[in-house]
Amino acid sequence: MRVELSRGRRFPEPPHPYRSEYARDRDRIIHSRAFRRLEAKTQVFTIRYSDHFRNRLTHTLEVSQIARTVAAALGLNTELAETLALVHDIGHPPFGHAGEKKLDELMRARGSRFNHNLQALRIVEQFESPYLDFPGLNLTFEVREGIIKHSRDYTTAEFPYLAEYLLDLRTPLEGQLIDWVDEIAYNTADLDDAREAGLLDLDVLGKEAPLFAEAYAQIDAAYPAGREKLKFNAALRLVLDRLATDLIDATQHRVLASGTKTVAEIRRAPSRFAGFSKPLAEGNAELKRYLFKHIYNHPAITEDRDRSVRCLEELFLYYLDSPGSMPPSHEESAATEARHVVVCDYIAGMTDQFLLRKHQEHFGPTASILG
Repeated sequence: MRVELSRGRRFPEPPHPYRSEYARDRDRIIHSRAFRRLEAKTQVFTIRYSDHFRNRLTHTLEVSQIARTVAAALGLNTELAETLALVHDIGHPPFGHAGEKKLDELMRARGSRFNHNLQALRIVEQFESPYLDFPGLNLTFEVREGIIKHSRDYTTAEFPYLAEYLLDLRTPLEGQLIDWVDEIAYNTADLDDAREAGLLDLDVLGKEAPLFAEAYAQIDAAYPAGREKLKFNAALRLVLDRLATDLIDATQHRVLASGTKTVAEIRRAPSRFAGFSKPLAEGNAELKRYLFKHIYNHPAITEDRDRSVRCLEELFLYYLDSPGSMPPSHEESAATEARHVVVCDYIAGMTDQFLLRKHQEHFGPTASILG
């Protein structure tokens, strides 16, 4: 995606003397409050176990690094890919995907829904408003489009308010890559964190995820006397490298085989080009199945997660049924918008710790997930 062919910003701005439009978008995201809040939002493990685990911010930085590398290898626009990687998770509520699932459940019961990608668009369009000349961050069209379309397609019939984002067309390759580099980042990082937490069984992982077993066997053959932890780390790096390399090669192969040469043709393609080859797609899926079976649903994880989500639900219902309980700006919004939508926006923007403090403020002390 060539920046000079961008559809531009909702509110026109003069060009910057030495930064491209996508570089400016990247910088606006990094300096946003929503981006900073990612530091205090859970990825998988809470700080009860260690200060060294990934949080939503460090995960985002890892996704950004892989996205830049993959985009550069494919000759794509690295600034656009980096920007989309940095913004891809800013709509996440507290407590990871469990928090998102609970908020969506609460909203659906009231005729609405919650989706972290659509929430991210609301954040950059409405809630982050540091400028005098326009509301929101005034990001380029391609970044706003990539925020909602990087992981799925939408239809105008179901989402008429998103019609401006070319819902009948594909997002450019820079946007198509993000969901895949996200998976590479969290599958490998979650294995690393699970080992540090003492939850990972190396033998079971090897049996259920041949991709890792092959990498570990290669390292073990080269360093038979090496420390197990270092051999694990080296094998995990090999897995990450193999996944990233396959994503590059498979995506390039599909594009070249199709004869596609322009972004316009990418947009009109019947299916997305970015993705793994069939063998590596299965290898990646096996890693995910192992994580869901043995880590994400481990009692050490679910105990904290379930308690946190209960706090989120109780706080949502409290704000919903208690006029005047939210900050004045949110109460003002609730006078013109549906109260459950404003309550959802307020809670979704909270960090884990802030939500728990608010819950304690209104409901009294509870067993802390923070140790």
